[in-house]
Amino acid sequence: MALIAGRKNEQFVLNQILQSKNPEFLAIYGRRRVGKTFLIRQVYDNHIVFQMTGLANANTTQQLANFYSVLKEMDASLNPENPPKNWFDAFILLRHYLEKIQSSRKVIFFDELPWIDTPRSNFLSALEHFWNAWASVQPNILLVVCGSAASWMLNKLINNKGGLHNRVTQRIRLMPFTLKETEDFFYNNQILLDRYQILQLYMIAGGIPFYLNGVKPGMSAFQAIDQMAFSKNGMLIAEYKNLYHSLFNHAERHITVIEALAQKNKSLTREEIVQSSGISNGGALTTILKELEESGFINKSFPFGKKTRDSIYRLTDQYSLFYLKFIKDQKQFGEGSWLSRIDNPSWRAWSGYAYESICLQHTFAIKKALGISGVYTETSSWIDRNQNVQIDLLIDRRDHVINICEVKFNQHPFTLSKVDKQNFEKKVFTFKEETKSRKTIFPTLITTFGHAENIHSLGFIQNSITMNDLFETE
Repeated sequence: MALIAGRKNEQFVLNQILQSKNPEFLAIYGRRRVGKTFLIRQVYDNHIVFQMTGLANANTTQQLANFYSVLKEMDASLNPENPPKNWFDAFILLRHYLEKIQSSRKVIFFDELPWIDTPRSNFLSALEHFWNAWASVQPNILLVVCGSAASWMLNKLINNKGGLHNRVTQRIRLMPFTLKETEDFFYNNQILLDRYQILQLYMIAGGIPFYLNGVKPGMSAFQAIDQMAFSKNGMLIAEYKNLYHSLFNHAERHITVIEALAQKNKSLTREEIVQSSGISNGGALTTILKELEESGFINKSFPFGKKTRDSIYRLTDQYSLFYLKFIKDQKQFGEGSWLSRIDNPSWRAWSGYAYESICLQHTFAIKKALGISGVYTETSSWIDRNQNVQIDLLIDRRDHVINICEVKFNQHPFTLSKVDKQNFEKKVFTFKEETKSRKTIFPTLITTFGHAENIHSLGFIQNSITMNDLFETE
């Protein structure tokens, strides 16, 4: 089996399922380009006896023809002039083929399952019959289904209310690489970059393996970003609309919400999204927000001490944020395009927000750095009633402490100025006054290269976390 960077937990689960003595039905989902197909093929390569990938924007006849073409390659006895007329016939043919195979474990892999389920095709009904009537009583069958449309995978399959209810025996939501997994990915590909350069790449591509593949040995982060995002054939230029249209019906509405969230470097309430996007505050918006959250593009959180209806939303997809800030309306192409943008006001605002998002995605590493991995905590944000003071990350701990975190992205060790301290003290004071919390407050700095202690930080900053701490594993 080929070496896979990261994915240790997922590989462990996949191998456990493979060794199971029972029939298994595995559903794996995650956003486009996150590496679902690669992972399944690498772990199950020697056991896959049938594999079909759904066709994008194809009708039922075309999907059935695709199925039959794959099956004919596996079973030479099939009559090429007699393709299945519907999915029930198709699964009968698949069953007959599987019964001929002598194997301790037979892996059947349907990739991009949502694309196969075309309107009025009855594909899900046929899949249900195949599993319930035959596959579920075959101890050596492992049915693997995969899809990028997380909402479809959850609503139509995993949470199915009909004949497939509770039939999925295992499910995996494949998330983007963490910073540590990204570092391991580069190391396995002989790409030697320090952590600051890896962080810069992560800020524009997230932990998406397909994007990270665009980085080649011998490239600096600046060179890689120039090539991927600012050369005329760069992989990140045309990806944006393809990304959303491949996942959602009527994707224009999802893109509108994403772009509303990208306009301001902060989380937005539902009402603020309505104002910025122009989408009415109803069931359609609820569905859009849920689908974007399930697909990993946005994060929904609850401000400290607030109720569910007060939830706020943040754009957490690094690529989308970068695209909208720097690629969408770009006028400058070619070598050095990215370097020319470094340290201008737009770059500083984007980099600070992007680094905050990365910190929010690595709270497990922050907790480990604080020495509270075993302590029950709740992470949240907070904004005062007048909306003048905002705390993007606070960690409410069972040991009667709250870490109020200030995130600073800097190219050098950060120095807390008098103004910085006054602003931080205002956040702490306003938080204590409004929440009436009796817990001890620990002002906490999260920086890239640490902070230089001075009269303003000494006796005030209780914890200091650096970029290196974010590269820790769970």
